[in-house]
Amino acid sequence: MRLTVLGATGGVGRHLVDHALADGHQVTAAVRDPARLPVHHERLTVVTADALDAASLRPVVDGADAVLSGIGASGRTDPLKPASTSARAAVAAMAATGVRRLLVVSAAPLNRTGAGQTLLTGKVFSPLLWSVLRDVYTDLEAMERVLRESGLEWTAVRPPRLTDRPGRGRYRHSVESGPPGASVARTDVARAMLDFVTAEETYRHAVGVSA
Repeated sequence: MRLTVLGATGGVGRHLVDHALADGHQVTAAVRDPARLPVHHERLTVVTADALDAASLRPVVDGADAVLSGIGASGRTDPLKPASTSARAAVAAMAATGVRRLLVVSAAPLNRTGAGQTLLTGKVFSPLLWSVLRDVYTDLEAMERVLRESGLEWTAVRPPRLTDRPGRGRYRHSVESGPPGASVARTDVARAMLDFVTAEETYRHAVGVSA
């Protein structure tokens, strides 16, 4: 498949590139600074682009079978609102080029229904996280709203606490439900996203993913 990876130098994005190449895909990596992606492969094309700008993304996504974004909310005071801004840019670029499949990284606390969560998580941990990281999660909620209104075949992957531990090469997941566990390695989130590219049961859904 021809895959475009946004945020390819980030924690999840770098693993997306590595896994996609290992799976035999043709990969276009969109980055601001190519020097931050020191990967050389015959099936990898590294393109300098602004993931927050639709015009910049248009040639990057054109011809892709799917777009995978490792861009999340970066911090409580980031005025750029990277998650929602990049989602709007990607949706506009994909609409202009006819690309339909989009996968993004979101977060487990956006599971407002409490489905699949323990009582402790739903009543204590999630409200606590929202009180501390409200701006971050508000940006992610706006991103998911952009997806729902896009008309695309989207999937929002919602991991709990992300770690840099070595991946297990496997994960648990639940559609429109909280992730079964409390943490997950970034590399396993990337693995899940690639597996979901052709998993129609994840289309137009948020999916909880954990170790």
